[in-house]
Order: sequence, then structure tokens, then C-alpha cells
Amino acid sequence: MYKQAQKGFTLIELMIVIAIIGILAAVAVPQYGQYTKRAKFADVISQTSPYKAAVSLCIQDLNSETGCDAGVAGIPDPITADRGSLASLAVAGGTITATGTQAVDGVDYVLDPNYVPTTNELTWTVLATSTCGAANLCKTD
Repeated sequence: MYKQAQKGFTLIELMIVIAIIGILAAVAVPQYGQYTKRAKFADVISQTSPYKAAVSLCIQDLNSETGCDAGVAGIPDPITADRGSLASLAVAGGTITATGTQAVDGVDYVLDPNYVPTTNELTWTVLATSTCGAANLCKTD
């Protein structure tokens, strides 16, 4: 009579597969958490857009950053209550400071206008003092 061959996996093969899955999970789970935090912080960044536009107009009207504050010169009022991932947003002297909620560890995003009156050029810089850079949620200059 013929001897039938065993079919299936050995215990060592199953243990190797489980070890590989464990290693992949150990790497993927923290990366997924950081990815979702970056996605939530994108909400904070996007909520600064109307303020950037209003500050840009204010700076060009006044030919200076001075006087371009939240609630004046066509700039929307400051945000003091949570809106999505944004905890607060303020504008002082043209500089926009947006702070995230605890969902994004309360990090902030600070935009500074760089206005050159002689050429009427305005550029925006994310300040290195923004804590979002250290948290790897945004790029700072």
C-alpha cells in the first residue's frame, strides 16, 4: 500500500508566519497613528486659508502688517472654541497662530507674512517656532 503524505503546515512554519505578521504590525501601527494625526492637522492648516487671504488684502491696503489683527480691517474674528481639529486661531500684526486640539496634541501652526512694500510682494513663512514642525505635522522654514 501507498503511504499518504501529510498535508498542511508544520508548527515552525506557522510560528515564522506569526512572527512576520507581528513585526509588520509593530511597524505599521505607529505609522498609521502618525498618518491619521497628520490628516487631522491638515484641517488646522486649511482653516487658516480665509485668514491668510484677509491678511493679504489688509497688508496690501495698509502697505504694512501693522494693524492687521483679527476682527479688524476685514479680517475675521479670532476663533476661541473648537472647530474640528482647530482649538483656536488668532491674528496679531498679520501673524496667524492656529492651535490644534488634543486630537493633534495641541501643537500650533504659526504663519508669518513677509511683505516688501517697494515691490508689493507678499510671501508666507511657517515659523520655526511652530510646534507642528517638531511633531512632524507640518514643514517649517
